[in-house]
Amino acid sequence: MSADTQPLAARMRPSSIDEVVGQDHIIGPDTPFRAALENGNLPSLLLWGPPGCGKTSLARLLAEHVGLKFLQLSAVMDGIKELRKLLDRARDIKTLERKGSLLFVDEIHRWNKAQQDALLPHVEEGTVVLVGATTENPGFQIIPALRSRCWLLTLKGLDEEAIIALLKRALDDEKRGIAHRKQSFNEKALRMIVAGSSGDGRRALSILERVSGAVDDGKEIDEKTLTDIMGQTDLLHDRDGDSHYQVVSALIKSLRGSDPQAALYWCARMLEGGEDPMFVARRLVIFASEDIGNADPRALQLAVSAMQATHLIGMPEARIAIGQAVTYLATAPKSNRSYLAIDAAIATVKKTGPLPVPPHLKNAHTALAKSMGDGHGYKYPHDHPAHIVAQEYLPEKLQGTVFYTPTNHAGEKVIAERMAWMAEQLRKRNS
Repeated sequence: MSADTQPLAARMRPSSIDEVVGQDHIIGPDTPFRAALENGNLPSLLLWGPPGCGKTSLARLLAEHVGLKFLQLSAVMDGIKELRKLLDRARDIKTLERKGSLLFVDEIHRWNKAQQDALLPHVEEGTVVLVGATTENPGFQIIPALRSRCWLLTLKGLDEEAIIALLKRALDDEKRGIAHRKQSFNEKALRMIVAGSSGDGRRALSILERVSGAVDDGKEIDEKTLTDIMGQTDLLHDRDGDSHYQVVSALIKSLRGSDPQAALYWCARMLEGGEDPMFVARRLVIFASEDIGNADPRALQLAVSAMQATHLIGMPEARIAIGQAVTYLATAPKSNRSYLAIDAAIATVKKTGPLPVPPHLKNAHTALAKSMGDGHGYKYPHDHPAHIVAQEYLPEKLQGTVFYTPTNHAGEKVIAERMAWMAEQLRKRNS
């Protein structure tokens, strides 16, 4: 396909790693991955990030940077048969061209366990350097053996400034972009395009191309012109100039503030503006644990169910499950104590390092382990009244540390009372 007939988003793919926007946390000059890359080391990778954040472009640039042949499969369209063909080609390239190959598997989470297993030995043997791209959590969708052999890089959805940079690059580029049209977009029009893109660089460039194609050369495009061309639906997500992330923030803060009316409004803004409903559903799951937690444990169950329903039935019916979750989460009692507790525990682990497991908590799975004292002195709670017993479970250095303190309302009040009762029972036994 010639450059003239390629879509703008394809023409504007970055031509070097330094042209990649929005991923400085991974490929910035002082990052561990960039240092490894500059030393000529490219291990197998999993690129996890939302659509349009640049996973495919980055994979191509990595292959070019280290001198590997770029081979590509789509897990949606291709299976083991196509994988075998490309692996044979990679062997031929290694033999005939004395060159390694980078195998890029787009949407790798779509492959089942058997398909991922078929790839595993070729990654282990170095037949190819694997770069798998996924929009889903690799911890759930990629088999552990394959995951353990890859460096996981988490890409971010492009923020407002990154997409603005992409749009301006396209407007200024004579060769690949649309600079020859001599058109100008005012700042508010550009930010309306950003808002309609939902963090997706491809989508932003596609909107820019459609608008540019509908306007004569040399014209200035303002927000009114943009709305007239694109219609309200594409731009409803940010009709008044708010960014994608501002609307998300408004939804979360309305939920946290227990205002179901506002939460429903911001949710509707996102859904009607073309937001991915799974993105909304995932945010609700996070909120259920982060801001409600054990004050109402049913909140997480409902949020997960809404996300599963959204995945199974899609829009427009998924709006009903999402609306149910939004109203429940907004009116549920709130507590962030579980969220604070796990972060406090993680901070302690980072500060103290891997402290030794107390001997009585170790698993005495062999005779040698038993002879070394593993498991000795462990008290089995079910052999004691109320199924509780006085013994230490934290490493010696951390004994007495408190991470979780439940609130004294809603579901956590019951937890607090239970914890206090257990402490009192143990105190009486020791007195």
